[in-house]
Amino acid sequence: MLHAEIGRHLGIPRHTVSEFLQRFDKRGFNENLPHPGGPRKTTASDDRYVVRVAESKTRIPLAQLRVETNSNVSEQTLRRRLKEAGIRKWKAVDRPLLTKKQAAQRFEWAKAHRHWDEDMFAKVAWSDERAVQRDCDPRQVWVFRRQNKCEKYDPRNVRGKSKGGCISQMIWGCFVGNKLGPIVFINGSVNTQVYINVLTDSLLPFIDALNADGITDVVFQQDNATPHTSKKTRQWLADAAREHGFLVMEWPPNSPDMNPIEHLWGHLKLELNRRFPDTSALKGSPDAIRRVLKQQLTEVWWAIGNDVLNKLIQSMPHRVQALLKAKGWYMDY
Repeated sequence: MLHAEIGRHLGIPRHTVSEFLQRFDKRGFNENLPHPGGPRKTTASDDRYVVRVAESKTRIPLAQLRVETNSNVSEQTLRRRLKEAGIRKWKAVDRPLLTKKQAAQRFEWAKAHRHWDEDMFAKVAWSDERAVQRDCDPRQVWVFRRQNKCEKYDPRNVRGKSKGGCISQMIWGCFVGNKLGPIVFINGSVNTQVYINVLTDSLLPFIDALNADGITDVVFQQDNATPHTSKKTRQWLADAAREHGFLVMEWPPNSPDMNPIEHLWGHLKLELNRRFPDTSALKGSPDAIRRVLKQQLTEVWWAIGNDVLNKLIQSMPHRVQALLKAKGWYMDY
């Protein structure tokens, strides 16, 4: 009660009076304790404004943030204020560029598949092409070093890439549920006729085999690459779908994050380098290196277990929900 009366008399909050008297009882004097550094140069309002600008203009450089906020403090001080709010510069995540129209199309696709369960996604033939380089280890290498150029470029701390690393082999693959489809090796680039040949020689026999095993009403998925969506390919798919009893999924643009086979490629590359760690050092002509790559990739492909494929299918309902939450924009897949 006494604290409240003192506060009213002095025009300050009661808890301020209470804290002051507690400190006085503890220390025996009323002076503030010395503290390192100078007084804080920004107010709470200044700090909130800096944070708001940084959050609304995420790509702005620190120097420009200082100008935008009309701050009279150093960039280092601004950096500290942002750090106090849990904000710092990070490397921007790489994703295919999306337009508002494409995000809307992705959102509509997610709404159309929001009620699909794992069993429904397990009847989709997920497909894609991918170039696998001789030096294709996707793992990030981390090293212990000090933050200086001398140690940064020490040979022990550099992940070297040979010029021959660009030698690659184009592959096409697909899977349905926990059943792997064929892996197809493509020489050269993929155009409409090459793509139709791949589907004729590899996809159709796979779908026929699935039908024979009682897996019917398969839905074929492909992305929107030009060879996939050309007039000739669309007509071929329409005819083949009627004859072999499958459907073709309408696929939203720029959506590799929704295709689980993208993660299968990552697994394939990891296993290639785990099983054949000397792949990046293969010697010989490009054709000879590609022959070895084909042998190795074939072995790794057919060693992919059911658990890997099952986990990919199990992820699909979660991907759809994440895409719905993002309203068709970028998400963590």
